[in-house]
Amino acid sequence: MSPRKMRLVVDNIRGKNVVDALGILKYTNKEAAVWLEKLVLSAINNWEQKSGQTGAADDFGLYIKTAFVDPGSIIYRFLPAPQGRAYRVRKRRNHVTIVVANRVELDAQ
Repeated sequence: MSPRKMRLVVDNIRGKNVVDALGILKYTNKEAAVWLEKLVLSAINNWEQKSGQTGAADDFGLYIKTAFVDPGSIIYRFLPAPQGRAYRVRKRRNHVTIVVANRVELDAQ
């Protein structure tokens, strides 16, 4: 998926609580929302593994601290065109970075 299409959805969830972001992604009618939902769930699980805390993400005040999309590599394909020519098709990819942080710890410091 192209980075431009992915950024439309990432902009909607940046800075939101994790539970709110998952709700937004669940009801967003874009293919990028499906991929991002899996990515946010993975980020939550990684946070639980790293911090050693288990339980609902809402209890710890998790929110999406940073979310951005960078372009990745492009795969070139060719389609046949009239008179022996070929049209180039660029299959774009992206790299998504999501950082999940704990609001409760930030307030305590």
